[in-house]
Amino acid sequence: MSEQSAGHLLVQCLIEQGVEVTFGVPGESFLDVLDGFHAFRDRIKFVACRQEGGAAFMAEAHGKLTRRPGVCIVTRGPGATNASIGVHTAFQDSTPMILLVGDVGGDFRDREAFQEVDFAAMFGPNTKGMAKLVERIDRADRIPEYVQRAFSTAMSGRPGPVVLVMPEDMLTERTAACPAPRVEPVSPGVAAKDVQSLLALLRKAERPLLIAGGGWSASSAQALQRFAERWQLPVGNAFRFQDSFDNHHGLYAGDIGIGVGPKLAQRVRDSDLIIAVGARLGEMTTSGYTLLDAPRPRQKLVHVHSGAEELYRVYSPDLAINASNASLMDALAEHSPVGQVPWKAWADQAHRDYEAHTSDARRTSEQIDRDDTARGPIDMAAVVQVVQRLLPADAVVTNGAGNFASWIHRYFRFHGIAKGVKTQLSPTAGAMGYGVPAGIAANLITGRVAFTIAGDGDFLMNGQELATAIQYGARSIIVVLNNGIYGTIRMHQERHYPGHVIGTDLRNPDFVMLAKAYGYVAEKVERTSEFEPALRRALQSDRGTLIEIPLSPQMITTGPSLEDIRKDAMKRLCR
Repeated sequence: MSEQSAGHLLVQCLIEQGVEVTFGVPGESFLDVLDGFHAFRDRIKFVACRQEGGAAFMAEAHGKLTRRPGVCIVTRGPGATNASIGVHTAFQDSTPMILLVGDVGGDFRDREAFQEVDFAAMFGPNTKGMAKLVERIDRADRIPEYVQRAFSTAMSGRPGPVVLVMPEDMLTERTAACPAPRVEPVSPGVAAKDVQSLLALLRKAERPLLIAGGGWSASSAQALQRFAERWQLPVGNAFRFQDSFDNHHGLYAGDIGIGVGPKLAQRVRDSDLIIAVGARLGEMTTSGYTLLDAPRPRQKLVHVHSGAEELYRVYSPDLAINASNASLMDALAEHSPVGQVPWKAWADQAHRDYEAHTSDARRTSEQIDRDDTARGPIDMAAVVQVVQRLLPADAVVTNGAGNFASWIHRYFRFHGIAKGVKTQLSPTAGAMGYGVPAGIAANLITGRVAFTIAGDGDFLMNGQELATAIQYGARSIIVVLNNGIYGTIRMHQERHYPGHVIGTDLRNPDFVMLAKAYGYVAEKVERTSEFEPALRRALQSDRGTLIEIPLSPQMITTGPSLEDIRKDAMKRLCR
C-alpha cells in the first residue's frame, strides 16, 4: 500500500471497525484527521457539534443503541475536559465508546504547552476513574494496533470508554501501514457447575426476584423472557435500564431505581433469592445499599456480570458468575422446573402491584378534559399516557437528569429490547444535559422517532445542539417541563434545610422563541387537553419540534408536592 498521512489512516481504521458516523468539534490539533473525514466522506460522516459535551453524549448514545463504540473526536485541553462528562457517563453506564483527543506535538510535550493536559492522569484508567484505558499513539505505523485494541477493550468484559491521545505532529507523518481487521467483543462463558448451582438455589426459593441490568441484545433479551416465563419469575429492571424486560409483560414487577414503588422495594427486601443479571447493583438500584444490605445481603444473592471486577466489589454473593447475559441465558435455555413453581402467586402479585403503582395514568380523553379543572392545568401522568399511546413502539425515549424524569420512569411502559430494538437512552450517571443530544443522535443513527423529555435547567445545558440537529436533518421531539427551578436540588434543599432557598431558582428564556431561532417548530402547551394535538403535529412535522409545558414548582415528584416535603421537614426538625 502506498504511503498516506496518519490522520487519513486513522479514519480508515475507524471505517474498518464499522464506524459510519463520528461526533465532535473541530480543532487545530487534528486537522489531518478532519482531512481524512473529507477524503472518505462517502464512507463515514463527521457530525460537527456545538460543544464537546454534547458530542460526547451523542457518541455515548450511539454506543448504547448499537452496542459498538460510539466515536467522539475533540481537541486537547478544553475540548477534552468538556467531553469528559460523556466519558464519565459511558463509564458508569457501561457503554462502549472511543474518545479521540488531538494533543500537543511531541516536540512541545511536558512544557505545559498551549492547552496541554496529562490525559492518563485526567481520565485515570482504573476502577474509580473515567475510562477503561487511556493510551497515547506516538508512532503513525502503530495506529491500527491501538485502534483495534481500543475497540476490543471498549466492548469486552464490562463495556466502557477508551481514550486515545493523538499528538498533532504524529498525525501528519506518512505511513504505509494498513487498517487492522474489525474486532468483535469477547464474551466470557458460563461454567456448567455455576448453572447447576444457580438452579439449585432457584429450586429451593419461595420468593425469587430477577433484576435485569444492562448489556442485552435482542436475542439475549428474548431468551431472558423465555427463561422468566418457564420459571414464572418476576422481573424488575435496574435503574434506567427499563427496556431490559418488556414492561407490558405479566411478569414485570417494575423498575428498581430512584422513586422505586414502595411495594416493589418491600418485595426486594422480602425476597429470599435475588438473581441479578447484568446489574452492577449500584447505589441507585439498591436505594443507597439498603434494599440489599452490604456487603452481605439478607437475601440469597446470585450476581451475574460480564466484568469480573464487578463481582464482590460491593456485595458478597452466594454465587458469583462471570458471564455475559447471552451466555448465561443460552446455558439456562434447556432447563425447566418440574411441575408448578411455588412462587406463582408471588409473581402474579408483583405485576398487580406494578399495575396499581401506574394506574392513575390511565384515563380517557374525556376524563382528562374534565379533570383539567380539578387537578390543575397540567396532569403529567395523563401527558405520559398520551405519549405512550401515540409514540410508535420502536421510538427512542431519552432524558437527562432531574426530577422531571420521574414521570417517564413511573408511567411510561417500555416495550423492551426483546422486541428487537433498544428504546431507552438515559444516564445512570445522572448527567444533566444528556437527553437532548442523545435524542438527536438517536434520530440521526436509526431514523426512528426520538422523543426527549427535559427539565428547563436540563435543556439549557445542551440546548445549543438543536443547531446540530437542523444542520444534519435530525428530527427529535423535545418536551421541556419548565418549572423555573433546579427541581431535584430544590427538593433536597427543602428536605434538609426547609425554607432556606438559594441557588435553585432559574430565570429562563422563552423556550418557544429559542427553539424557533434554531429552526425547530415550537409551541407552548398550558392545559393537559392541548398536549395530544401538539404531539400529533410534532409526529407529522418534517422538522424537529419543541413543546414547552409550564409546570408549578409544587409538582416536584410523582408523589408529594414541594410544600408537603417542606412541611414534613419542618415537623421533623421541630421534634
